[in-house]
Amino acid sequence: MIFPPHCKCVGYAGNKPVGDRVYFMSQYLIHETEDGHEILKVEPAEGTGMMRDIKSVSVIAGPHEVFCYPEPVVLHNRGDLIKKALETGRRCTIFTGIDEHMIFICDPDPASLLTVHVYDVTPPRPHLASTLKALDNIGIFGELEISFCNHIRDIRDTKADVYPCKAGGFALTIDSDRLMGDEQVAGCMTARQVLKDCYGHDFPLIDICPANAVKNEPFIARCCRAERAGIQKINGKMGVVVHWGSSPKEITDALFACIHEWRKK
Repeated sequence: MIFPPHCKCVGYAGNKPVGDRVYFMSQYLIHETEDGHEILKVEPAEGTGMMRDIKSVSVIAGPHEVFCYPEPVVLHNRGDLIKKALETGRRCTIFTGIDEHMIFICDPDPASLLTVHVYDVTPPRPHLASTLKALDNIGIFGELEISFCNHIRDIRDTKADVYPCKAGGFALTIDSDRLMGDEQVAGCMTARQVLKDCYGHDFPLIDICPANAVKNEPFIARCCRAERAGIQKINGKMGVVVHWGSSPKEITDALFACIHEWRKK
């Protein structure tokens, strides 16, 4: 797969206002021809000027192999661009960003994307999975070249008698109702401790902690226990746990740190 690291490495050649010279940072050219666009690999000659003679040039893809993606995209969302390129059916896809910069992908390889497994629960809103999706859409994780596989458990499927809190829209909850003492509760370690403190004994508990549900790696999971946050192994799988109320910045930092550790393996 050829996927330039940044759009600043890619030039566009429609005409020749200064002759056969290229910008000194150019490694590739998107070149207009009568039959469409071709992709060229170029090597600027040594020198000190901004515009340089061309030391060497070779064709990477001809017009019949190139597809110009019709809609503007977020160029930093590299994982999304790889997926889009795979869908075009052409060997090479040219993308134009919202800011009119351009980049291309030749011979897209799905194996280049690392799948990160996301463990979360609903209702209410699955905060971790939703935040990751919003951040991914604007390209925050672009340089990591990852994709997400969500494992979002609907805790209503437990058919428990009692649920953690009213925020999920449940009729009977730990935080708002007096319990009889033998109800089956959908909860976690924190719920167990709260119930023991309030009632003096344990309740039948269905564990709904996302972190305890980890089965794949690398993972990112949500947990309400601050002491569990950080990079670790759970059930023999490597990943990172973030606190229930983590900010987008905290989630981003945690995932970057996790992937950097993962790729050291």
